[in-house]
Parts: sequence; C-alpha cells; structure tokens
Amino acid sequence: MLTLVVLISGSGSNLRAILEASSRPDTPVTVVAVGADNEADGLAHAEEFGVPFFIVDPKAFASRDEWGEELLNQIQVWNADLVVSAGFMRILPAGVVSALTPNLINTHPALLPLYPGAYAVRDALAAGATETGATVHIIDEGVDTGPVIRQTTVVVEAGDTESTLHERIKTVERDMLVATIRDIATGQISLKELS
Repeated sequence: MLTLVVLISGSGSNLRAILEASSRPDTPVTVVAVGADNEADGLAHAEEFGVPFFIVDPKAFASRDEWGEELLNQIQVWNADLVVSAGFMRILPAGVVSALTPNLINTHPALLPLYPGAYAVRDALAAGATETGATVHIIDEGVDTGPVIRQTTVVVEAGDTESTLHERIKTVERDMLVATIRDIATGQISLKELS
C-alpha cells in the first residue's frame, strides 16, 4: 500500500480524485494526510474522507526557508512513501525538495517543457498553441523542470478562453494523476529510475 501526503492550495479537485480512487480496490493507495498553505476550500475533502490535515501558512514565518522547514517537518511526521503537489501554488524551498525527491511529484497544466510557471494556460493561448495538455513530473529545484513521468495532450479549440481550456485540462490532469499514482503503487513506474 502506497502512502501519500497531498499538498493543496485551492479547491482540491485533484485531491478529491485521489481520495475517491483510493477507496477502490484497484488503487492500492492511502492518503495519510493533506497539507495546505492556507485555509483552502479543498480541506473539506480531507474532512469528508476522514483524513487528517495540516496548514503551514507562509505568512506566519519570518522567511521562506523557515516556512519550508516547518512544512517539511509536518510532511515527515506522516512518513509517507510519496508526496503529491496537487494544485499547491508555491515553489518549494530547496531544502524541502532535496529531502523528498524523487518521491515528490507535481501536476502542471501544459506539456512541459513548454509553458512552465503559474500562467501555463494563459501562456499557451497567448502563443497561439493549437494543443497543450497536462504533465505529471518529479519536482526538482527548478520551476516545472523536473523529469517528466507522463503527459496527455489537450487540443486548443477555437474560441477557447483561459477558463474553458483550463477546465478541459483539469479533467485530463485528474485522470492522469490518479493513473500515475496507481502505476507508482503497483511498481509499473519507478521514480528512482526516472530521476
């Protein structure tokens, strides 16, 4: 059984997909805790599924590194096999990354290495891309630069707005993230080999 800590910042749609999948027998995964950087709406999913959660708010710390140290402490309490950044909208400090990688993965709403950063969907539209997609990757010390685990393409449709395109990407992203975690749990993907 693969144990997970899932990190979120917002509505937690990826978290919910993971929690729902973990209740099915074909997904040998248990979410042992959920972490957030604010009072995120998505923490309601953790409560609904009876999963403990913690909040480490950067505003409560004098420096980014101090925040990172406390975040790492909270993650390590759970001794999880894998940490999943699922809509966690902060760049993790180097100390957190080095302590957890390669067992630290992220989803990104673009086909990396194209359109890294917080505005991937907007950037794809601004570039006139005819397709974009979603990526699951190992987090390294760069911004969306870690080894790619899996990608899925999404066609940009005429008249797409940032919102409509992002909603279609999120649907693909959720399914791909769950499939990736399942493959890690069953040994079909080795993060050590990819890193």
